Amino acid sequence: MWVRQVGTAMRVVIIGAGEVGTSIAASLAPDHEVVVVDIDAERAEQLKFDLDVLTIAGDGTASDIQHTAEVDEAEMLIACTDDDRTNLVACGTAKTLGDAFSIARVKSTEYLRTWEESQGAFGVDFMVCTDLLTAENIARVIRLPAAIDVDPFASGLVQMAEFEIAEESPVTGQTVSEADRFESLTFVGLFRDDDIIIPRGDTSIDAGDRAVVIGSSESVQAFATDVAPGTVPDRADEIAVVGGSEIGYQTARLLEERDLRPWLIERDADRARWLAENLPNTVVMEHDATDTEFLTREHIDEADVVVTALGSDEKNLLISVLAKRLGVDRVIAVVDSPDYVTVFEEIGIDIAINPRTVTAEEITRFTYESVAENIAVLENDQAEVLELELTEGCALAGRPIAEIVAEIDARFVIGAITRDNALVTPRGDTVLQAGDHVILFVEADAVSEVATMA
Repeated sequence: MWVRQVGTAMRVVIIGAGEVGTSIAASLAPDHEVVVVDIDAERAEQLKFDLDVLTIAGDGTASDIQHTAEVDEAEMLIACTDDDRTNLVACGTAKTLGDAFSIARVKSTEYLRTWEESQGAFGVDFMVCTDLLTAENIARVIRLPAAIDVDPFASGLVQMAEFEIAEESPVTGQTVSEADRFESLTFVGLFRDDDIIIPRGDTSIDAGDRAVVIGSSESVQAFATDVAPGTVPDRADEIAVVGGSEIGYQTARLLEERDLRPWLIERDADRARWLAENLPNTVVMEHDATDTEFLTREHIDEADVVVTALGSDEKNLLISVLAKRLGVDRVIAVVDSPDYVTVFEEIGIDIAINPRTVTAEEITRFTYESVAENIAVLENDQAEVLELELTEGCALAGRPIAEIVAEIDARFVIGAITRDNALVTPRGDTVLQAGDHVILFVEADAVSEVATMA
């Protein structure tokens, strides 16, 4: 198992300067020596100025280019181009030059299955599958209907959820004290326009705010019901998945694992037949989902959730708009281009999930594994939620929370504590102990400062 010491700067070589590589480089550059390799010389040059990192133009799979990047001196190599085979070959090449820990981004679940059966296959130490990660994100937000982001912490004892507060929500206009009527729930942050607000009891919750809460699964689900009383957490029974892409297939498969029976619309006859054979508890319909008469006839307006997972952003946008016009309460769209995410959200699509962003967050999360047990990145990395296990003699152990908050010059909130596999609700006089798992909401600029105190 790869381990690095907390606070130790690494040399990290990133193959691919696309959306994923750029996002990872931006996250790691402040604390590490980052080298980015991309075959597009113009893109590499631009990234050098944007992020102040060393860039090399060339084929990242070639040993001479990796020599130039000094992969043999690197602690980590991240291959995250849009091509699976390029990423696998880049990792394999790196293993012939040195002992860098190699991370490969792939879309194909076939490569992932091969790697899982024989870890270390392809010269890859850790593999991230974009399509499966995206499907897992979709399945999590479906489980909590009012949420736009959900992440488990502390082996599932704790949940972090982000909710967009609608004008008609009963909690709109309430103060945090009025809205927080749950013993094991903590309001840790509000995103309002471009600002982060660390909430106090008298902080008002306004329409359009994105509220982040941390607590037990039961309390988070109960709060979800307060945010949107018309929804029942974990009871979204009518779920339509539009598009039998790998993301659509994986989403339906994960929903089947939760004893749900989604229906899936796929236009291609051969693909629809394959899906029907491999999804025994999914109703697969072979049809063009842009056919409004078909959608009306099949009563798509009665669906609790519609997921659009076609291979085109334009088609996903069209289906999403049609679904909303027909009366679907909640639409989740897969959006391949990060630039389109705000477009989807601005026209009223409830959740837009970008696979590249999901992948970048997962890889960044792993690079911090020895610093934090778990990490969730929020609102384009404006803030992060960290899970820290406190070590004996660390700067946080043996001290009450109020004292720690007063001393640290950083904006953060302790949202939950687990001790001996039990949830402890944090209060100002709660004394942290070695061995505690502490889940914190931290402004992005302060992550390193807070994490190294554990």
